[in-house]
Amino acid sequence: MTSPRMPALFLGHGSPMNVLEDNEFTRAWQTLGETLPRPKAIVAVSAHWFTRGTAVTAMEHPRTIHDFGNFPQALFDQRYPAPGSPELAKKLQELLKPIDVIADTSEWGFDHGTWGVLIKVYPEADIPVVQLSIDGTKPAEYHYQIGRKLAALRDEGIMIVASGNVVHNLRLMQRDGDGAHYPWATSFNEYVKENLRWKGEDSQHPLVNFSQHEGAALSNPSIEHYLPLLYVLGSWDGVEPISTPTDGIVLSSLSMLSVQVG
Repeated sequence: MTSPRMPALFLGHGSPMNVLEDNEFTRAWQTLGETLPRPKAIVAVSAHWFTRGTAVTAMEHPRTIHDFGNFPQALFDQRYPAPGSPELAKKLQELLKPIDVIADTSEWGFDHGTWGVLIKVYPEADIPVVQLSIDGTKPAEYHYQIGRKLAALRDEGIMIVASGNVVHNLRLMQRDGDGAHYPWATSFNEYVKENLRWKGEDSQHPLVNFSQHEGAALSNPSIEHYLPLLYVLGSWDGVEPISTPTDGIVLSSLSMLSVQVG
């Protein structure tokens, strides 16, 4: 029996507090877990593993990383004990050649960009997960092309779950800013949504060349939270439906847009 083609997800993860909260975003993530076909395994790409070179978690039991500060103890008490998959890590090393993907057997694990969303989507933590790092030395098209290669895994029952925020400017956040959004944040968020279904040349993709948008620099003062989207868009076959399970700007400068391919 062949596995159904798995969807690919980009989840706008927002604040780590979403782990403890029940809101429109966390409920949408829960609904995804309840309604999507169950994957055999998950390849996660998180904004919070931003490296020189590319690595993949290759341990049997990845640790839960609490890579944040100044939050309630209840958040630090959370664990996501999903198994790893050395076999899937090795498969990724082969699939992504000639990229030299380093097998990390001890240093990393699941950072909050990964476990902070998966704890809502698959709370039982019983699906094997490997996390692929983002090489911060490479241009946007490089990450999009990795997504192209990862697409083959979707036909093997493996889900891609990437996590970041397409608008992520912590310096300009306003704690009481949910009702007043910066025009550049709203404009860039709309720009992303309008160009999700681009079918032209990869090198000309508006979301690969996102810096051309006038609001890009303020929306992404650093690009690590934007790049995970490109892994998911790269896995699109040009025909599958694309939807946005969540959307909205919070704290004036943080997009909660999520994208589902397939």
